[in-house]
Amino acid sequence: MLKSALEHAVREEEIPRNVARNVRTGTPRPRRFEPLTADEARRLLTTANEHRLQALFELALHTGLRKGELLGLCWEDLDLGAGTAAIRRTLQRTSAGGLTTLPTKTRASERRIALPTRCAESLQLHHEQQQRESKAAGSAWQHRGHVFATAQSRPIDPTNLTRTFTTLLRKAGLRRIRFHDLRHSTATLLLEQGVELVVIKELLGHAHIGVTATVYAHVRLRLQRDAIDLLGRALDHPWHTYGNGGGRHLVSAAVAVIYCRQAAKRPLQVTPAGAASLPWMHSKSEA
Repeated sequence: MLKSALEHAVREEEIPRNVARNVRTGTPRPRRFEPLTADEARRLLTTANEHRLQALFELALHTGLRKGELLGLCWEDLDLGAGTAAIRRTLQRTSAGGLTTLPTKTRASERRIALPTRCAESLQLHHEQQQRESKAAGSAWQHRGHVFATAQSRPIDPTNLTRTFTTLLRKAGLRRIRFHDLRHSTATLLLEQGVELVVIKELLGHAHIGVTATVYAHVRLRLQRDAIDLLGRALDHPWHTYGNGGGRHLVSAAVAVIYCRQAAKRPLQVTPAGAASLPWMHSKSEA
């Protein structure tokens, strides 16, 4: 139980490592997570629009960055023109040194990721807001270069971010989930868009693709079941119609299957900056 509790604290980035990790015990059952649906993700982003950390929540949902990785980001890590971010460090609270900047969780966690265009735009607006806060704070401003900080430029305590997130969920009328579940939401929604597992592994900074495959095994199983059900309907009903009124046409179920598969992949587009654009983040009027 102690080992599991410490492992949970590591995942939540409350402590840097699990000192009980090398203790041999039985194989634990994987913890179930509760990712947001596409509609829930849109509701969260809409509610976060007026929050001073709106860019943080948008970045979290689009990239799956860990809480400590988000809070450890510095402006020098970002290239908004090229649309990239270098993940080099994490901010955590330790028993010895309080809020401390540490290396990333693993070597694979140190990575460069693409920023969606809307995230780059939000970060630019956030930077302008931070400059206004600097002028308002005057001598109280403590410049440390963090992208996400308090109104006096002090590092944000991970626990305080969790409280802010919980309040935001309640304001949006959403069920309570962990902040880390935003990361799971990103991966799950990408899988549902047909994105390859290796791309998700690189985005999340997993050391091995086996980690990604294991964590999201039940999601892939559900997608397999959906695919098999789709094939079953195609075999049961070899011909279907589409269109309305006088424009109805006959189309083979095989062609319908191919069309559905292509449609499932089509929403994932590449922006000029080379970052993935996820349409489930936009309102239906924007799609």
